[in-house]
Order: sequence, then structure tokens, then C-alpha cells
Amino acid sequence: MAIHATARLPAPQKPGAIEAADLLGGTKVLRAKLSDPFDTHELLLAGLPVRALTFLIENLHTLQMDGLEKAAGMSLRTFQRRKAANARPLSPEQSGRIWKFAEVLAKAIKVFGTQEAAETWLESRAYGLERNRPIDLLATPAGAALVETYLGRIEHGVYA
Repeated sequence: MAIHATARLPAPQKPGAIEAADLLGGTKVLRAKLSDPFDTHELLLAGLPVRALTFLIENLHTLQMDGLEKAAGMSLRTFQRRKAANARPLSPEQSGRIWKFAEVLAKAIKVFGTQEAAETWLESRAYGLERNRPIDLLATPAGAALVETYLGRIEHGVYA
């Protein structure tokens, strides 16, 4: 006799997901409650509202737009056009990249203590990343994984 589950089993939300959502405006801007990774997946699949990216950009302290353009995969001009139109959500690809940036920024804030320090670190060349700027590595999933791993090493005091 087979047992079929009809309800989705709750999965724990990835550490930093709530902080990432807050950097994108929280439930007010995202218009979604992200209680587990499935909720996050569905939100990104549907596309983040342009307002989430606007919220993120408006609340950056020191980060330069050129670095964010690479990480988000969207030029300033494209962002301005999308902001003016404000009709349709971002694509799933753009949403995923912006979400990953917010996750990495949230982790860096946790590691370095302030958003200003985290943003400064993202734009600084890191020896542990072969002198690359972490913000530049966020342009690819492999680079983002390198940055997240390096942040974890810094958090635990393992620099070499």
C-alpha cells in the first residue's frame, strides 16, 4: 500500500533568506511571505517586482552602480527603463541574480557587522579570491559560490 503525500512538506528556509528578502523590501515590496525555499523559488520564477530592485538600489550605502550592474546582469539604462515602465516583473534569470546578490550582501553584513563594511568589502580586491573583487565574481553562479565559500571561511577565521 503506497502512501501519497498531498501536502508540501515544510523545508527550512536557507540561512540569510529573510535578510535577503529584507534587503529587497520585505513582504511589503515582494508581496509574498517567504516561509520556505519553495516560496522563494515560486517568487523568483514569477519574477521579482521592479520595486524590489529599486528598494535595494535606494538603500545601498557605498556600492557603485557598475559593480551592481555586473552582479545583477542589468545595465543602469535597462533598470531605468524597467523602473519607468514598472508594469511587468523582472525575468526569472534577473530575479535569481538579484536574489543571489541580496543573499551574498546579507551574509557579508553578518560577517563584517555593517552594511557599509559589507559593501566596501564587495568592491575590494580579495587575496582569497585571487585578487578579484567579490562583486565581479557575482556575475556567474560559479563565482557567487566562490564568494559565499570565502565569506564562510572569513566568518570562521580561516583565511588561507
